[in-house]
Amino acid sequence: MKIVTFGEIMLRLSPPGFARLVQAPRFDVTFGGGEANVAASLAAYGLESHFLTKLPRHEIGQAALNHLRRYGVHTDAVVRGGDRLGIYFLENGAGQRPSKVLYDRAGSAVTTLSPGEVDFDALFEGACWFHWTGITPALGEQPRRTLRAACEAARRHGARISCDLNYRSKLWSVAEARAVMQPLMGCVDVCIANEEDAEKSLGLTADGADVAHGRLEEAGYADLARRLRETYGFRTVAITLRESFSASHNGWSALMLDDRDCSAPYRSRRYEITLVDRVGGGDAFAGGLIYGLLTKRNTRDALEFAVAASCLKQTIPGDFNLVSAEEVERLTAGGGSGRVER
Repeated sequence: MKIVTFGEIMLRLSPPGFARLVQAPRFDVTFGGGEANVAASLAAYGLESHFLTKLPRHEIGQAALNHLRRYGVHTDAVVRGGDRLGIYFLENGAGQRPSKVLYDRAGSAVTTLSPGEVDFDALFEGACWFHWTGITPALGEQPRRTLRAACEAARRHGARISCDLNYRSKLWSVAEARAVMQPLMGCVDVCIANEEDAEKSLGLTADGADVAHGRLEEAGYADLARRLRETYGFRTVAITLRESFSASHNGWSALMLDDRDCSAPYRSRRYEITLVDRVGGGDAFAGGLIYGLLTKRNTRDALEFAVAASCLKQTIPGDFNLVSAEEVERLTAGGGSGRVER
């Protein structure tokens, strides 16, 4: 099964351990970005995963390309050019001190990618799925034009389209996000969101949400899923439910409404996570959900796979979810004690 994702991969620089950015004597280096993270998850599960982006021809661009290849992502759709690779700095939080992200991505190569540089029909030949996030159109007009062309090509080739709304306040305003995102929803089959994404990108709120104090009102999220589907005609709506008790301790579950076999919203199993690295957790959920919807016998099993996959990711340093489908299946079957495997 061939899946295509489109977005930006960035250089990630983090102080070792839980050091603050202002005290860092050095940085740990890796690469990541929303759609790249999803592509890596799908490759780890054994699917044919293709990533569309633009990378500069210099050594750092090549290092990002090598990172994708290392984890099995197909890079035939990567366009080379532009002057720089986007960078983000991550300060890992602990206890009551939250994690912090600083971006240095203005003018990155992917913001110059035009539709004319991509052979969309060749890219989507044989593809069954296309995934993007709200981060990509937030990067500027050129990525928006390329994204629209990609969605049109995916439709022509019969691929299902998923979008993780992924609102980022450091990239655009609420007004701009809604003006761009709402029209794009007409081509989306599977919508993935949390309560902030739905409100900031699409103007729909979850009643009773207070995640800052670790409280969720399930009925409010169920109603939000129904309104998202009714308003935009999505086949599937999946809402991640994070309870943030501290930067080190979260509750994690999800709720899904699907037009095939979930006539009512279905709430997944809930996990208590001692966080190692929460960045990429939502992308791991998206990758797990895509895999589950393509391979599982019903959407409830697909959701349980997605939640378990993202639970495991948040125990792994770095953006990519470096787990196999078999490891996820063991957790969904009742594993998770953390006993040493010998």
